[in-house]
Amino acid sequence: MKLAGKAAIITGGNSGIGEATAELFSREGARVCITGRNEKRSREVVAKITKAGGQAVFAVADVRFPDECRKTVETALKAFGRVDILFNNAGIFFPNDALGCSEEEWDLTIDINLKGMFLMSKSVLPSMIEQGSGVIINVSSGWGIVGGKNAVSYCAAKGGVVLMTKAMAIDHAAQGIRVNCLSPGDVKTPMLDEDARMQGLTWDEYHAQAIAQRPMGRMGTPEEIAKAALFLASEDSTYMTGANLVVDGGGTAD
Repeated sequence: MKLAGKAAIITGGNSGIGEATAELFSREGARVCITGRNEKRSREVVAKITKAGGQAVFAVADVRFPDECRKTVETALKAFGRVDILFNNAGIFFPNDALGCSEEEWDLTIDINLKGMFLMSKSVLPSMIEQGSGVIINVSSGWGIVGGKNAVSYCAAKGGVVLMTKAMAIDHAAQGIRVNCLSPGDVKTPMLDEDARMQGLTWDEYHAQAIAQRPMGRMGTPEEIAKAALFLASEDSTYMTGANLVVDGGGTAD
């Protein structure tokens, strides 16, 4: 098992990429603490993991708020005694350009997709520094590297995640902490279902648009992104920090 004896916090861990990552990390030996705003869904994911023989707890928390980020870390430390991995995955998306994007949408996107990762990292770093080791994985996006249509707030936030990752990697390498970034392309998740709905598209219409210019001609799966997260979390990537691992079916190569 690649994560035997490790303890991980996974934000947005009750659906999509976060849920798939929580399940994979558990199968690889990690004890997992998932966090999200939906208590019912969080309980279901924890129950699924424990039924499969893993150890899991949850904290109902909104990463926009520092007290709730601290509460999540405290929950994990109380349950497991340490935190070895932070998977900063919670995110939100609004399809709008600069004219259509309201200040409320902008603030919510930046607060969850960028500030939330900062606040979670700030909360977990003291325990990682004390133990002299840790891994932080920040989820960006292909649109954190290249621009995307009708995604002004999302692109701004995810671009910030890439450079925040590099800055954190420089700051904390000497303390034994690796900080890397994971940039998925389009992945079949509830967030994309919601995006299709907001754009007034059927799933088939949305899917066709999304894969039209993608060299591999398909979307990714949450499980494929989880495997990339496992690589960054495990001993397989011990000489990587400050890197951005792109898993997007060739979307940013086109």
